[in-house]
Amino acid sequence: MLFGLSRLWPWSRRHAARPLKHLHVMLYTRNGCHLCDAAWEQLRLRGQRHGFNLHMIDVDGDPALRDRYGNDVPVVTINGAVRFRGNVNEVLLDRLLRAEAARVR
Repeated sequence: MLFGLSRLWPWSRRHAARPLKHLHVMLYTRNGCHLCDAAWEQLRLRGQRHGFNLHMIDVDGDPALRDRYGNDVPVVTINGAVRFRGNVNEVLLDRLLRAEAARVR
């Protein structure tokens, strides 16, 4: 069994998550939003793996944000660009993060 694991070691090192400290991920949310809670958990777990900056803003604290995003939460922006509205597609999020990690190699 050890032989099989040793053969996987180089692969796992090549495919380890790359730090994405240059990404600023913002989750626009509101209190009591179960979709927002699920989105936060998805982003938090990926943030631990990829090392990006993750922040949350409650849109109800700012009238301009409430007008802009209030009916669409959760809204996820990455470096200022809206990437998800209403829910976070895990497959697309992972694809985006992998592409960004490959780009910065």
